[in-house]
Amino acid sequence: MTEKVQFVDFGAQEKFGAHLFRVEIPAARNQSVVIAEDYGYRGQENGIPRDEERVILKRPVWSGIADSARREFNDRLKAANIPTGRWHTGTNLVDRLLGKELCVLAWAAETATPEQFPVICSKWAALRPEERWWLFAMTVAEAGLPEDTKRGWRRALFDALSDGEKPATGRKRRPRPLDQDLFGSPLFERK
Repeated sequence: MTEKVQFVDFGAQEKFGAHLFRVEIPAARNQSVVIAEDYGYRGQENGIPRDEERVILKRPVWSGIADSARREFNDRLKAANIPTGRWHTGTNLVDRLLGKELCVLAWAAETATPEQFPVICSKWAALRPEERWWLFAMTVAEAGLPEDTKRGWRRALFDALSDGEKPATGRKRRPRPLDQDLFGSPLFERK
C-alpha cells in the first residue's frame, strides 16, 4: 500500500527530509524576510550544508513581490491538483523548484524601488519555469548567498527584469508549439 503524499504551504511535501525552501516571515513588520534552501536528508553529507540562506529581503521588498509569487505558484499548484497556499507569519515551506523560482524573483527585486516591483514581477511571470530554474543555477553558482547582493548574475537579474515598462495586464507570452523546430533557422538547413 502506497502512502498518499501530503503537501503543506506551497507544494512542499510534508514528510521529513524533503529538499525544500523555507520563507521565514517575522511577525514584526520592520524585520526582514529570509529565504533559505533546506537540503533535507542530503544536508550534512559530502560537504553539503544542512541549509543555506539565499536572500534576506527588507519587508517593503517582500510586500512588493509576495502577491505575484503567490498567484503564480497557486496557478501551477491548482493545475497539478495540489492544495494551494498563502503566505503567513512564521515558517512557510515551498517546493524545491518553486523555491528556486522565488529566489530569482527576490534577487531581481532586492535592490529595486517600489516603482520597479510591478515591472520585475511582470517580467518574472513571463519567464517559463525552466528559464527560472536555469537562472537560479547560474546565480547560485556565483552569487547565491545573502551577502552577494549586486554581484554577477544577481546584478544581471535586476538589470534584465527591471528594465522597461510593465507589459499590458493580462498578456502572457504564448508557449512555443511543441512541433516547432528549435533549429528552424536557415543556418541549420540541410542541403
